[in-house]
Amino acid sequence: MRAAAAVSLTGALLYTFYGLSLSAADYSDRPDVDGYIKELTKAHGFERAELLALFGEAQRKQNILDAIARPAEKTKPWSEYREIFLTDSRIRDGVEFWRTNAAALARAQAEYSVPPEVVVAIIGVETRYGTNAGSYRVLDALSTLAFDYPPRSTFFKSELTQFLLLAREEGMNPRTLTGSYAGAMGYGQFIPSSFRAYAVDFDGDGRRDIWGNPTDAIGSVANYFRRHGWTADGPVIEPARVTTPQADAVANESLNLAYTVAQLRALGVTIDGLPDAAEAGLYRYDGAQGQEYWVGLHNFFVITRYNHSTMYALAVHQLGQAIAQQREASVASAAP
Repeated sequence: MRAAAAVSLTGALLYTFYGLSLSAADYSDRPDVDGYIKELTKAHGFERAELLALFGEAQRKQNILDAIARPAEKTKPWSEYREIFLTDSRIRDGVEFWRTNAAALARAQAEYSVPPEVVVAIIGVETRYGTNAGSYRVLDALSTLAFDYPPRSTFFKSELTQFLLLAREEGMNPRTLTGSYAGAMGYGQFIPSSFRAYAVDFDGDGRRDIWGNPTDAIGSVANYFRRHGWTADGPVIEPARVTTPQADAVANESLNLAYTVAQLRALGVTIDGLPDAAEAGLYRYDGAQGQEYWVGLHNFFVITRYNHSTMYALAVHQLGQAIAQQREASVASAAP
């Protein structure tokens, strides 16, 4: 990460963006925003005038507030959620993304011990391989959620601070960076704090560009997983059967791996091929054919560090497996 060369956000920060008048601003005269600006100037050395100009251009977006109230993980059962991501086209596009970026994926596996199918699946779930990375200005998204979404205002205010810091550190204009309605950015949808902690310049050009450079995005996702403890060649999740009410009662108890495989077996979980001592969790999903039970292991837990949802983690795993299988089949069919 490059250190900030100056306190200024960008050389052009004092000027309005594309002629936008400060009188049209949504956050220019709010006491809570003014208090936040004072905190930033004191804690991080930003110039007050620059921040006033910047927040004079930030816009409250009602569609962002509407979107954050209905994330798919909370509104859809597994049978429907899975169908969003496990599609023929997303699998096919994943194979193509792997083919196009094979060298970067192989190097990421060598350096971070994270297999290509996991990195490809994350990018496929998050942005459909970079084709749908979000069109909201990150400034608007994080300002809206920091100041007009009380349930998580503390979190998003912190991310807004991280965003302004990364813009300064990377020499980027905070007005022009785009992302999701929640302020997640680039191929892998890093929130600003994740960008600052885990994004890497994987092609060595002096920039951490997760928006337009798939090589940097691949290295950054792999680094995120490595830093969260991904175990090379470790199991992720396995199907199981539940034979007692005691076992069913602990399903979905926590994202944390609160049991060993042996303890789950003692409760009435039938699971093959896993060592007794492995840390594990039992997860129940509403599948198309009824309830499904799965035993997640350490690497499954690592996937939930990217998004704290067991449905998300299982979708990533299954998409990655499907992409790897189709790629292997394609390579085999092309062999002489």
